[in-house]
Formats: sequence, structure tokens, C-alpha cells
Amino acid sequence: MNWILKRGLLAILTIYIVVTITFFLVRLMPGNVVDMLVITYMRDYGMSREDAYAMVKLLLDIEPSKPIWQQYLDYIWSLLHGDFGRTMSSGGTIPVMQPIVAALPWTIFILSLSTTISFLLGVGLGMLMAYRRGGLFDTGASTFASIVYAVPNYIMALFLLFALAIQIPAFPPRGSYDVSITPGFNLPFISSVLYHAFLPMMTYVITSMGGWMLAMRSNTIRVLGEDYVIAAEARGLKDRRVAMTYVGRNAILPLFTTLAINLGYMFGGSVLIETYFGYSGIGMVMGLAMSYRDYPLIQGTFIILVTAVIVSNFIADLLYGKLDPRVKLGE
Repeated sequence: MNWILKRGLLAILTIYIVVTITFFLVRLMPGNVVDMLVITYMRDYGMSREDAYAMVKLLLDIEPSKPIWQQYLDYIWSLLHGDFGRTMSSGGTIPVMQPIVAALPWTIFILSLSTTISFLLGVGLGMLMAYRRGGLFDTGASTFASIVYAVPNYIMALFLLFALAIQIPAFPPRGSYDVSITPGFNLPFISSVLYHAFLPMMTYVITSMGGWMLAMRSNTIRVLGEDYVIAAEARGLKDRRVAMTYVGRNAILPLFTTLAINLGYMFGGSVLIETYFGYSGIGMVMGLAMSYRDYPLIQGTFIILVTAVIVSNFIADLLYGKLDPRVKLGE
């Protein structure tokens, strides 16, 4: 329990540090974003200095005339109450969390599904490679896994987009679903969602599957040499039982912690992928916010993405302590 508490406090402290860094980066960067926004509103909209400051206060949820430390305390207090400010692109009419909350389910859907598929495929193929190590299948699969593992996901996204959406228009290049279909729990909408999600999902599946294949192959080969596996084979147990009960279960165990970490980093890397495919997730929200220089929205999405990575690492720590009986919490 003490170990879990320590890890939880460390995760909270890390999130707090990220929030603090984000706050000061936006406000203390060269040119001072607050002053730049005030000048922009005065120039573009003919506002007085007082009206421009009032607009910036609404957008960034701060009082620009206050000392920076007071602005910081006000910002932390607002975050604790779920107030991330208001988006600049809406003219201050839409809260920052509104587009983030609307986009999160799309990102969670595509990442969870693609991670599950790549993990299951990688584990299955990796175990098969280990049992056939040195053979033609192992050589070919290892080469494939090494290549796709080395390719950045944004490069794979561009390749799939060009090959399967432009050259061979088999899949839509952009969008999350057909806008002519009424959203709801019905077959046409679900089919459209899966159809539009295919290319982004394949990007994640292909680029992450190679790592699972190589890791599972290595773990399986190591486990095959353990005494308890040799003893099980000597007892005359069926190959299938040995493979699933003794080898597979112990070889896959270290991968569960990596699974949680990988999901977190996929959240962080979703900006380019979702922007390329025009997919309505949090990554595209951040991409649009950066292009429009919507600083409150950039802050909000960045905090959410980093928090996802930190929470995933925390879950990975918990899984490692729970799943592996050889690991004692607190040591």
C-alpha cells in the first residue's frame, strides 16, 4: 500500500510540474503571449486597452494586471475546479474542455482498438517465431518486424494515405464518419466509423506490432529454457498445454506493463496521425489549436495528453506489481 501511495503521489507531482511548466512557458515565452494578445485585439478589433485586457482575462482565465505568481495561483485554482479557460478561436464563447471532451472518445476508441489488435497479433506471431526460430518463417517475420518497428508512425501514415486513399481510393482520406449518415447506435453509422478509422488504426497497428513480435519472441525463447518448462515437457504434458500454460503465460507477463506505457505514448503521438487523416480526436484538436495559435486550447490539450502518458505509466507500475508474483510491492 505504501508503494502504491508513493507512486500515486509521484504521478500527481509530475502532473503538477507539467501544469506549472505549461503555465510559465505560455506566459514567459519571448514576446509575452498575454501582451501579444492584448496588442492583437487592440489592432485587429479596435478595442481599448481595458477591453483587450478583459478579453484576454476571459480567454486565459487570468487577470493580466496581477503579478505572475497571483496569476499562477488563480490558474491552479481554476484547474482544480475543471476550468481550463476559453478558446480563442471561438472568441471566448466556448470553454476549452468542450472540444477536448468531444474529441476524447474518438481518440480512446481508435487507440484502444488498434493497441489491442497489434498486441494480440504481435504476441501470437512472436511466440510462433520463437517456436520456429532459425526457420524461414522466423527469418521473414523478424525482418518484417524490425523494419516496421523502425518506421515512425507519421511516415507510415503518409504511406498508407498515399497508397490506399489517393493512388488506390479504397478508403476515405479524411474524416471520422460519413457526414450524410445520422450519428447513432445503428449499423450504417457504426460501419462508417470503422471504415473511416481503418487507415489511422492500421498506422498504429503496423508500427507497434513489430515491437510486440520481437519482444514476445525474445521472452518466449528465454522461457523455453527455464527448468519448469523442461520439467513439464519431461512429464509428457501435451505441447499445447505446455505452450499456453507454462510458456505463453510467463513470456507475456513482462509485456503487460509495456502495453500500458505504449498506450500512453500513443496518446502523445496522436497529433500528427489524427491531423493527417482529419480524424476528430484530441490530436487533431491540438493540431488545429497550434495552427490557430489558440493558446488556452493548446494548454488544455497538452495537459490532457501528458496526463494520459503519466497515468499510463502509473497503471503499468501497478500491473507489474500485481501480475508478476516475483515482484513484491514496496521493494
